[in-house]
Amino acid sequence: MRCTLGVDIGTSSSKGVLVAEDGSILGTATRAHDVDRPRTGWVEMDGRVWWDEFADIARELLDPSTGSGTQGPIEVVAVGVSGMGPCILLTDEHDEPVRPAILYGVDTRSTDQIARMTDELGADEITRIGGSALTSQAGGAKIAWIADEEPEVFARAKRLFMPASWLARKLTGDYVLDHQSASQVSPLYDIENERWHEPWWTRYAGTVEQPPLAWAGDIAGTVTAEAAALTGIPAGTPVIAGTIDAWTEAVSVGAHGVGDLMLMYGTTMFLVATTEQTLRTPSMWTTAGAFAGTRNLAGGMSTSGALTAWLKDLTDADYPQLLAEAEASGPGARGLLMLPYFAGERTPIQDPDARGVIAGLTLRHGRGDLYRAALEATALGVRHNVETMRAAGADIRRIVAVGGGTQGRLWLQIVSDVTGLVQEVPGTTIGASYGAAFLAASAVSADGDPPRIEDWNPVAFRIEPDPGARAGYDELFDRYLRLYAGTAEVVHELAAQQKNP
Repeated sequence: MRCTLGVDIGTSSSKGVLVAEDGSILGTATRAHDVDRPRTGWVEMDGRVWWDEFADIARELLDPSTGSGTQGPIEVVAVGVSGMGPCILLTDEHDEPVRPAILYGVDTRSTDQIARMTDELGADEITRIGGSALTSQAGGAKIAWIADEEPEVFARAKRLFMPASWLARKLTGDYVLDHQSASQVSPLYDIENERWHEPWWTRYAGTVEQPPLAWAGDIAGTVTAEAAALTGIPAGTPVIAGTIDAWTEAVSVGAHGVGDLMLMYGTTMFLVATTEQTLRTPSMWTTAGAFAGTRNLAGGMSTSGALTAWLKDLTDADYPQLLAEAEASGPGARGLLMLPYFAGERTPIQDPDARGVIAGLTLRHGRGDLYRAALEATALGVRHNVETMRAAGADIRRIVAVGGGTQGRLWLQIVSDVTGLVQEVPGTTIGASYGAAFLAASAVSADGDPPRIEDWNPVAFRIEPDPGARAGYDELFDRYLRLYAGTAEVVHELAAQQKNP
């Protein structure tokens, strides 16, 4: 049986999937991990864990006794890779990491570098060349932070990787980065010309070797004998370049059409809108797409699943209990309103010093009300992003929902009620690993006969907004915006205190 292997390195776990030619899943494997938070605003991970977990997952899925053995003999024809991002993993000339990888926009340490680079290059010029204003998501600013704060470490840096490109390197020996990931190494990538911007690369990345650029579904190379021995994947198997998980998730559900908004319910919430042209707004991220010539307007919230998990742990309840109590609480959470900025916030407010706020608490409120308020807070954040994207010119007509959060209908319903948008939920919501497997299958398909994601993963059901809930949520959204504006000054003072206890 011919199949493809897809593996995604996420914030809280690595996931792998073995997929047959018709899109059916033959086996899955997961390895949980934690990120490191050595200081407030710092989020890191040892990049060597990415490869170790990939190899472990591959061995499990390809072992007839533990993985796909019940399906009969299998032939892995290609490997797909994906991972969280934009992350900055710098290695030396021997491909040894010089420090832990700095993760995406949840890591907010590069505030000073963002201000300095914006002053040196000019905000308008940064947006013209790179597409986006510099924020905590900007990979180039994180590189500049290492150069400024850890010069001895930076002096040893020779190559730049993200999770997907690191896996491709370890599997094939080839050094490559996809265009989508490169477009988030802001401001070092020229989005209109789809290439590195030489003057700014030299200025801020110094002697780090530029990764050659490819598209996510392009073949990066083939599995080496050494990698084959470690993973069980046959030597010579093609490996794609891969890309950042949110874009691979969008691939997994066919959410790359104009008017589509891919909404990823994960540890953080991520949004990718596909547009006909390059749209620019300082509140969102303008990026290259997963496929050649495509453009996206993207956003990301710093918490979603992380917030609900925090409440679960805090209340010592399980998710079914909390969901049942949240449903009983009803729209508006009996007068509670939450700002979900417990780890700062990315889009659209771009405020790393934002913090969580719970307004309206009384002694009569219970954990179900708090959980309802958290679900509504993330939904209000989604609406804030959607309205910002529309103001920038994006034509958003539907949401395609992916990720672990789609398992609970209540959260989905709240998001549709708050945004007024229909959500389509595909039959397979396993996520980026499935999208990576699809890209790999497409890369090795016979000419003129590529697989279609609509055949692999058709829509299972739709969530329609409740018209009766709209007026109440319109009022709540207005209060949501006013609550942030009214508490920002005090919250920023508290955030400063947290940084300097």
